[in-house]
Amino acid sequence: MTSADTFVPAPAEPPAESESVGTVLVAGAANLAISVAKLVAGLLSGSAAMLSEAAHSLADTVTEVFLYVALRRGTRPADEHHPFGYGKESWVWAFIAAIFTFVAGAGFSIYHGVVTIVEGEHTGDYLVSYIVLAVAFVAESVSFAKALTQVRGAARRWDVTPRRYLRHTSDTTVKAVFFEDLAALAGLVLAAAGLGLAQVTGSEVWDGVASILIGLLLLVVAAVLAHSNASLLVGQAVPERIHDRIAADIAGIDVVTAVPTLFTMRIGPGEILVAAKVDFADRVPAGDIEAACDEAEQRLRATFPGIRYVFLDPTRGSSRSGG
Repeated sequence: MTSADTFVPAPAEPPAESESVGTVLVAGAANLAISVAKLVAGLLSGSAAMLSEAAHSLADTVTEVFLYVALRRGTRPADEHHPFGYGKESWVWAFIAAIFTFVAGAGFSIYHGVVTIVEGEHTGDYLVSYIVLAVAFVAESVSFAKALTQVRGAARRWDVTPRRYLRHTSDTTVKAVFFEDLAALAGLVLAAAGLGLAQVTGSEVWDGVASILIGLLLLVVAAVLAHSNASLLVGQAVPERIHDRIAADIAGIDVVTAVPTLFTMRIGPGEILVAAKVDFADRVPAGDIEAACDEAEQRLRATFPGIRYVFLDPTRGSSRSGG
């Protein structure tokens, strides 16, 4: 097997990493303050939706802690026991965060909503809850705006739409913050609607329904994030567009006649491993093959700085193409 060099990883991208850390810290601070305010309002008013929102924000706060750990542990340099680095560990912690949201946030919200519908108890003044919801909406909007700014900036760098970036990005920390903040804003609207309908109709069923809907919303977010991280953990390839560009860059080298097999794998947020079987022209000197390998790696890293390792295996004839 031949590679372009000694497989030393390319330099990391500190600006993107620090931006993700900042996004996570802002979201964590906002969620902690909001969860306390919602809990106080929920206890004073007896609202199931408010208590569900308190559980929602508390779950998000703990999630941010997991995401912060993911960012820190996932950026440790490669060593003898982990030659490809610790990038995948960030997805482990992000997966744990998604499961925590599933169990703690969604479970409590749905359970408390059902209890409220069955028992129909509500005491206290609605005004406190409305005030807290309004303040929480402003705070969550600030956190969401920061996450949205990061997503849009990254999408511009990759020349894709924000939606496509969120679908394909391996930076699951910013993806988690974005969807959690979006769900938080939607949850606040649901809580306000539930409280309003309960106050107007005098039926606490609406408060319980709002709590259940908040729980279901958290279930959807947790499922999306868990699936995304699980897919990355088991060895996800790059999107087809990037795969085709990598194959074209290698095939464009003068002494290369074909790239019959190309495999890619994401080994960390923004980090890619490339392995390919390459059919070189017949009777090409070994020195030219080595030079071609160097050129291949330079081309690939110039196009995609996230490529950390390039393994090229000289082969004869054609074989199955992979992703």
